[in-house]
Amino acid sequence: MLRAINEQKNKDGFTLVELLIVVAIIGILAAIAIPQFAAYRARAYCASSESDLANLAIAEEAYFADNDVYTTDTTAAAIANSWSATTNDVVTVTGGDTAGFTATAAHPNCVDAAGANVTYTWDSTAGGLQ
Repeated sequence: MLRAINEQKNKDGFTLVELLIVVAIIGILAAIAIPQFAAYRARAYCASSESDLANLAIAEEAYFADNDVYTTDTTAAAIANSWSATTNDVVTVTGGDTAGFTATAAHPNCVDAAGANVTYTWDSTAGGLQ
């Protein structure tokens, strides 16, 4: 009877080797997932910059419809009421006149595969995102 109780105690739980194997597998999965997550975040920041430019273009066209000129002032009331840059996106507009405008957007965390910052450009005379 005592032998049966001892055998039952020995069968409960996991061995140290089994636990080490599980920890090793989790470590391997984490080593694969963390770099992929970082790349996913960088793509999301880049998409934010592209989206800001597309939304700015719509606001600029609405401003042009009312004033017959594009504006370089992104804080102008007509632009600010319908558009604002995403947090940390740096957006600049140049060449605002009756012919068109050029806007650039960049996010500090939007980087390419080499780690260099990426800047997106919207040129209304050339058809949009360049």
